[in-house]
Amino acid sequence: MGMMIDGVYHAEDPGPDTTLNGVFQRQKATIRNWITKDGPHLPETERYHLYVAWNCPWAHRTLLTMIFKGLRGKISISIARPRRNAQGWIYDPIGEFADPLFHVSALHEAYARDATAYTGRITVPLLWDKKLNRAVSNESADIMRMLNDAFDGPDLAPADLLQDIDHWNARIYTEVNNGVYKAGFARTQTAYDAAVTQLFATLDQIDARLDENRYIHGDRLTETDLRLFPTLARFDVAYHYAFKCNIRRLMDYPNLWPYAREIYQMPGVAYTVKPEIYKAGYFSPSELRNPLGIVPAGPMIDWNMPHGR
Repeated sequence: MGMMIDGVYHAEDPGPDTTLNGVFQRQKATIRNWITKDGPHLPETERYHLYVAWNCPWAHRTLLTMIFKGLRGKISISIARPRRNAQGWIYDPIGEFADPLFHVSALHEAYARDATAYTGRITVPLLWDKKLNRAVSNESADIMRMLNDAFDGPDLAPADLLQDIDHWNARIYTEVNNGVYKAGFARTQTAYDAAVTQLFATLDQIDARLDENRYIHGDRLTETDLRLFPTLARFDVAYHYAFKCNIRRLMDYPNLWPYAREIYQMPGVAYTVKPEIYKAGYFSPSELRNPLGIVPAGPMIDWNMPHGR
């Protein structure tokens, strides 16, 4: 993945962001505007466009938010090709992986259309205001919350649960969503051991919590569940193998696995889950993780098994 400096794209891949002791650190998003009722980005349907990729878990959770808020079809989307190249996330001229908004061939060309010269990695999701022709945000957590707060539909972050939601969001991000990457991109045994131990300790705690609760926060599905699900959807087909997160599989958990299947079987969710694309992406050629680029045949996972919850 290249990056943009002062609005100019540079194809050289700087590699994973790791510290001197081999610990992976994710770069923070820098486009952090907000949709509000007093503008300039007003909560109007059909005004916004979302750049996503099927294999990106951060983009996945914004798509889930759109679905549960009833915004599918009201916010247009561009889906990048599953594998990046030297140009980063790329698009076809026509078809599923075309960009219907600007017809760009690479996502950095859309970033370059913003009036503010961007510096940073070229990432999805990117939320775009079609009316002002400006980028709104490339921070997935912000996009989830603003879509929830700005538009009608089920409240995924209700006020009475907000403190607990924010607490679990932070834990799940640090120890699970990003935890799999800290294990997969670790450059030392010590960094890997710390990350994978913390990851499974948290998954064990969540599994125990789900023994007494239908969802993370009781009987109401919230933003926290939608932030956890993309990692679970990729766990057995990608993270378990490619990122060495192999102490247990998702399928080994008595509560997490049925919980994940219940969410998958909710209306519209299966549309967002692409196991074969996950494998193609996570097992793409990588000098550190998969130098030959061989994509495994399995595992076979039945997401449509009755969840019994």
